[in-house]
Amino acid sequence: MNPESFSPEHFGWHFDGGVATVTLNRPDRKNPLTFESYAELRDTFRALVYAPAVKAIVVTGAGGNFSSGGDVHEIIGPLTKMAMPELLNFTRMTGDLVKAMRACPQPIIAAIDGICVGAGAIMAMASDMRLATPRAKTAFLFTRVGLVGCDMGACAILPRIIGQGRASDLLYTGRMLGAEEGERWGFHNRLVEPDALQDEATALARSLAAGPTFAHGITKTQLGMEWAVSVETAIEMEAQAQAICMATNDFRRAFEAFADKRPPEFAGD
Repeated sequence: MNPESFSPEHFGWHFDGGVATVTLNRPDRKNPLTFESYAELRDTFRALVYAPAVKAIVVTGAGGNFSSGGDVHEIIGPLTKMAMPELLNFTRMTGDLVKAMRACPQPIIAAIDGICVGAGAIMAMASDMRLATPRAKTAFLFTRVGLVGCDMGACAILPRIIGQGRASDLLYTGRMLGAEEGERWGFHNRLVEPDALQDEATALARSLAAGPTFAHGITKTQLGMEWAVSVETAIEMEAQAQAICMATNDFRRAFEAFADKRPPEFAGD
């Protein structure tokens, strides 16, 4: 992938200063996802593994909303007519989007305004950090259409963000999570005013892009891998990860900058 020339068909893309911005851009319908946009987003996040020029990612929505989830007419309707093997192909494909978001080494920041429900809530959940406006409304509403709450990794990831009891509340009821409650629960990292959302998310992404990006990638990997290991194994994994980072030029330059009493300059090497 060349982030400078990349031009996706089903969502917006902007790249500047090491930061890629992905914009879900069907604002007339609150940015729903289609079969095609799911697949293109999945393929894009997979390709970002091999795009070292991209240091951090912002995911947002156009027109004052994040995403209303799967398009009712273009996805939900056709799903009711599919046989189970076709349905399994679809649910595996949507899950692959979350896998790709978690597997790409760049930190992902979700900038959430307005409606953020269904698959939109899942994309926010799969991001590394979430900034939201006071008018953000988030819901994992699968049970409200007769489906299980455990979609696209929700039963594995959401409890690790907000706790088992609170995740159970949202996944059983499908109710709306308001912005202030979401921040209090730890789903949103912080709230910002709507006019400042994009600037705040971009500023955070730029600060990460200016940091030790090789180390950030290892931190993201460890945050995922250490979910399923013992504390003893995690400590050993982190010892090896830290030793790897101690061999980087970023670490050496940071020490030299500290000794010279000047800000460090990181290059991700």
